[in-house]
Amino acid sequence: MRRAVGLAAALALSAYVTHAQQSPLADLKTKAEASDFKSTSNYDDVVSFMKTVAQASPKTVFYTSYGTTSEGRAMPLAIVGTGLKDATPTSVKASGKLRVHVQANVHAGEVEGKESALILLRELAQGKHDDWLRSMVFLITPDYNADGNEKFGNNRGTQNGPINGEGTRANAQGLNINRDYMKLDTPEAKAFLKLWNDYDPHIGFDLHTSDGSYHGYYLTYSPPLNPDTDPAIMKIMTDEWFPFVTKQIKTKYNWDTFYYGNAATPGGRGGGGRGRGGAAAAGGAAPGVAAGRGRGGPACVNNPPPEGVTREWQTFEHVPRFHNNYVGFRNRFGLLSEAYAYATFQDRIKATSDFLEAALDFANQNAAKLKAAIVAADKQRLVGQTLATTAKIKRDGTVDILMGEVEPVHNPVSDRDMCNRKDATRVERMVDAMWFEPATTETVPSAYYVPAEATKAIELLKAHGIVLRPVTRPVAGVEQFTIASNSPIQNFEGHAMRKIDGKWDAAPGVTVPRGALEVSMTQPLARLAFYLLEPASDDGLVAWNFLDDQLNDPKAYPVLRKP
Repeated sequence: MRRAVGLAAALALSAYVTHAQQSPLADLKTKAEASDFKSTSNYDDVVSFMKTVAQASPKTVFYTSYGTTSEGRAMPLAIVGTGLKDATPTSVKASGKLRVHVQANVHAGEVEGKESALILLRELAQGKHDDWLRSMVFLITPDYNADGNEKFGNNRGTQNGPINGEGTRANAQGLNINRDYMKLDTPEAKAFLKLWNDYDPHIGFDLHTSDGSYHGYYLTYSPPLNPDTDPAIMKIMTDEWFPFVTKQIKTKYNWDTFYYGNAATPGGRGGGGRGRGGAAAAGGAAPGVAAGRGRGGPACVNNPPPEGVTREWQTFEHVPRFHNNYVGFRNRFGLLSEAYAYATFQDRIKATSDFLEAALDFANQNAAKLKAAIVAADKQRLVGQTLATTAKIKRDGTVDILMGEVEPVHNPVSDRDMCNRKDATRVERMVDAMWFEPATTETVPSAYYVPAEATKAIELLKAHGIVLRPVTRPVAGVEQFTIASNSPIQNFEGHAMRKIDGKWDAAPGVTVPRGALEVSMTQPLARLAFYLLEPASDDGLVAWNFLDDQLNDPKAYPVLRKP
């Protein structure tokens, strides 16, 4: 009997092995894997890989698209889940599971996330993470900036590979999509918003690669940074989620990770890819600033910190035009990762995959808790609360930062030097400049009233999913914002960005006419609506010129509000 059972088990194992060998996924590799990490996937590679996975796992993986780029490419999307009837938002939401959006390649020179997202897709289809699929449904978009991805070249200065090149930071319009989540100038950002309005993910990953300081971490990360983010969501991320990720990666792989930052000299700017630019004052220059544009230049110089100066570990900007900050404004969990640019291409992919693994382990173990926090944030009453309209870096104590060293290595394809991470680290005590605090504030009203003729503003609000209702009878008892100053502040991405200052006062005799649009501040997207509609906001309708045609009267803001 034992022999018969053993023979049956052996036959079953043999059948399983034979099936695995015959499966199209058994030998399926990403372009990075197949090229021994000399190359990254182009658009056709991504689409072919995703379709192969979907065809091999038709009950688990659905391949579709969610928009079209400015050059006409369909933006690829994989929906991964068990028990789904199809890939529609209705089916995905009906699962009752935690909805996770994994996005990569918004900057198409930062390609590790793209490769890691494809690996994740393959592993989910192979059954390697069936425990995750019991609690989660995945929306995977590996090639967000598909047009920029096709413009291969040595576009990342001293980044350590892939030696055969990578895409561009900007999209085909020359715009940075990771500055477009509020103004929506790109078809890619509009597609992102439609996906989020339709599927309403609970979690949004945005996978990047650093281009700043020579630090000692294989990967850095960030939650939403705007101080208006729901405090309970932030507390879970900073007190539980990121500590869990840090500990798991260190315990399993002995790799160090930490909050995103760049070493900055006080009074200067930290540099790095998530901010507006500038040199990184950090044991080496930011790529493309003073290092590595040609062989023989000052590439990969490990400059020591200025003598007697305590540097700052400085994060990037707080504004919701950035993905993770925007996701926070929707009362959702936003996780940004930054693989270290000077680690090898292979190690950067591994670090990104390790980050996803640890973060998703936490999400799986805490799915009910995360969903409950989101429900509570959506129900929270903001009316009467004080929120920030602008913010400033909060310098609060000091923190030990692991700094590293790099050395030049030759890229035989571009005939340029790249910077390679050396296995040498030191601890430097720095000022903690990783968070923001309000610089200016306003009280949240019960409602805003947008004039019917403000069509550009109304269209943008609707695109964000904000609910507007027509006013059916005149509304009295409102406040009006008196403008004290009205001036352009900078030209950015085709916009003459505007800033107005002044104050809200009671407006006796002023009524909201029928036909105007009411934006109630009891809706789930009230935080986002507040930041868009407040006139002094640094990332709202005024800043991005959506009300320029309504600002003919220099003394009054056209939107009214009710306390």
